Amino acid sequence: MLLNVRPLIAILRGITPEEAAPVARALVAAGVARIEVPLNSPSPLASVRAMIEAVGDDAAIGAGTVLTPDDVRAVAETGATFVVSPNTDAAVISETKRLGLSSYPGAFTPSECFAALKAGADGLKIFPASLMGPAGLAALRAVLPAGTRVYAVGGAGANDFAAWLAAGADGFGIGSALYKPGLEADAVAARARAIVTAYDAAAAR
Repeated sequence: MLLNVRPLIAILRGITPEEAAPVARALVAAGVARIEVPLNSPSPLASVRAMIEAVGDDAAIGAGTVLTPDDVRAVAETGATFVVSPNTDAAVISETKRLGLSSYPGAFTPSECFAALKAGADGLKIFPASLMGPAGLAALRAVLPAGTRVYAVGGAGANDFAAWLAAGADGFGIGSALYKPGLEADAVAARARAIVTAYDAAAAR
């Protein structure tokens, strides 16, 4: 992923290829430079390609809900740079790394976290974060290897960035608070600016 950018990943579930480029440009302009297109969106690989063409020099574009090694290979062919999954699957992680992409599998329990890291994951997507809560992450952090990158996804957002950061979160995946199917790019930009402002304030504490 890109260095020196906010650790905020826009999760654009349901986006269409027609929306992809304008929404990606709006996000980057607002300060969100990591964008994930879940594979259960309409024609997701076409959207990934459109985003790479539009903002690939200024943003990291990847795919989410990646469930199989075949999915990984399809994503890699688009030029995407990272893969996100809702679960921990060693075969998916291994194929992701073999193809030179960054791997962010979903994990919740200590066993899943350590299995993901053993398989080569670059970081962990704590999902659903709303069930773990900051207190749960703080407890988990006590046993994770130093330097493990942890992203809170699914329930972490602008209202509680500070609590999650204090508990040891490195970043966040933001879905419906940023984008819902049919939202115009201008509306996405306004939501993104609000989230960036909230994150910057929390990170400065």
